[in-house]
Amino acid sequence: MKKEEKNEAVVSEVEARSEAGVGMSRRTLCVGVAGAAAVLGLGGLRFVGSTPVVRPPGGQDEDQLISACIRCQKCFEICPHGVIRPSHVENGILGMRTPELNFSESWCDWCEEANGGVPLCAEVCPTQALKLPEGATVEETILGKAELDMETCLAYRMIGCRFCYDVCPYEAMGLDENNRPYVIPEKCNGCGACEAVCVSLQNASISLGATERAIVVRPYGE
Repeated sequence: MKKEEKNEAVVSEVEARSEAGVGMSRRTLCVGVAGAAAVLGLGGLRFVGSTPVVRPPGGQDEDQLISACIRCQKCFEICPHGVIRPSHVENGILGMRTPELNFSESWCDWCEEANGGVPLCAEVCPTQALKLPEGATVEETILGKAELDMETCLAYRMIGCRFCYDVCPYEAMGLDENNRPYVIPEKCNGCGACEAVCVSLQNASISLGATERAIVVRPYGE
């Protein structure tokens, strides 16, 4: 074989191996992408941006709620205080538009006035995504727990505010030696009455930079 022909043969072999390597890399990439998609399809998607939220009465079993809720919005529409709102994408993709409680304007009284203490949201739910255990009571059904921030609470700036203490229907708020409110966790069921009446964000000189009220209800167990 002539030298020129030998060189051409070597070059051809190198190019062939290079193309084979590129092909293998592309196949490997495709397999990886497919595998990632499969993981997401099998439930990994559920944990993307997952954030605990406060659920309505009967929605404390998160797995049951997510799997059974058909986003019919019946619970939104029937809530007499308008505190049931759709959960947003930042709280988890699979939880989008499932019901969560928002206490910016009112609180959950278990429909005491509207339905004799039987939550209408659980009563109207067609799939039992909201389902209260037999014999459940408002005191024993923990929606969340109130948390007070002393840095932004007006009472701890000696302004004398105690709205959260005055409005609490379950005696879950106490007063210290300086007449400042504090949460009694073992009595709190997360009804949201304290958060609804908190006026801390209205005092700009104290709440400057604050993104939430001085007392808010956190998801139970967070």
